Amino acid sequence: WCVTGDTFVVGCRFDSSIVYHDFFQENPDNLDPVFQSELGIYTANCGLRNVMLSWGHDEYMYNVCKDYLPDEGLAMIRYHSFYPWHSEGAYHHLMDEHDHKMLEFVKLFNPYDLYSKSNDPPDVELLRPFYEELIAEFFPSKIFW
Repeated sequence: WCVTGDTFVVGCRFDSSIVYHDFFQENPDNLDPVFQSELGIYTANCGLRNVMLSWGHDEYMYNVCKDYLPDEGLAMIRYHSFYPWHSEGAYHHLMDEHDHKMLEFVKLFNPYDLYSKSNDPPDVELLRPFYEELIAEFFPSKIFW
């Protein structure tokens, strides 16, 4: 929990590009020899969908939305805080062909994630119809997750 909300792979060596990487020294996984190799419990090019990630808001929302959104949108949700992967080039040895395609979309989304904050609150009533229509395009009135 000390490494903020950034996403990282569990089950293999913690990449040095993870923010506050030094805090992993106290993590029990750091003492397990199986988790100290580049691949750990995984095989090369196994695909990120077959890799366990740290739990956070990205993984939570991915699980809520996975039955409703296209792969590109799901990748943006699931991996937008996975900075070691999309910004530092880490974990590429675990990627399959699908992940290479999704990486493009995650990188396109990144500026909206980081640089779209504002001190001025949005006009919710003005924005509501746009977002209700967008949500209705992809989600049923009740979701099951």
